[in-house]
Amino acid sequence: MNNVREWIEMSSEGIQALAVVIIIVSIVFGFGRYVLQLAKRSPSSYSAYKRLLGRSLMLALEILVAADVIRTVLLDLTAQGLEILGALVVVRTFLSWSLVVELEGHWPWQSSRVAAGERVLGAVGELDIEESVHPVSRDSVVLSDSKRTEDQI
Repeated sequence: MNNVREWIEMSSEGIQALAVVIIIVSIVFGFGRYVLQLAKRSPSSYSAYKRLLGRSLMLALEILVAADVIRTVLLDLTAQGLEILGALVVVRTFLSWSLVVELEGHWPWQSSRVAAGERVLGAVGELDIEESVHPVSRDSVVLSDSKRTEDQI
């Protein structure tokens, strides 16, 4: 039984190490690619680097959650262990959602609608107002004021 526990602990630590390796490799590889694209004066070099890092971080977060679930369920199935696991999952889920919003510009639950080509209200960076509302220009305000003055005379 003790061998199984040690094996599970080593497996969980190995999975966590894999997540760290993914992050380090993506930073090094991405930075190298970013520098090469800068040398070629590619206009999208920063956004490509940002996407690569974001995707790598999301993958690493998912792997870390898997390692925590394995460790908690198989080794530390107590109320305190489950509370810690729940807190870690909430924090890592929030981080993943933040990365999706940063990379894709919409909430994670809107992905299927965006892929289908639907216009998604509430997309990040989009105002939730009707398209018929137009901003008032300074000239129209001046015209309105002068018209009021003429009407009042």
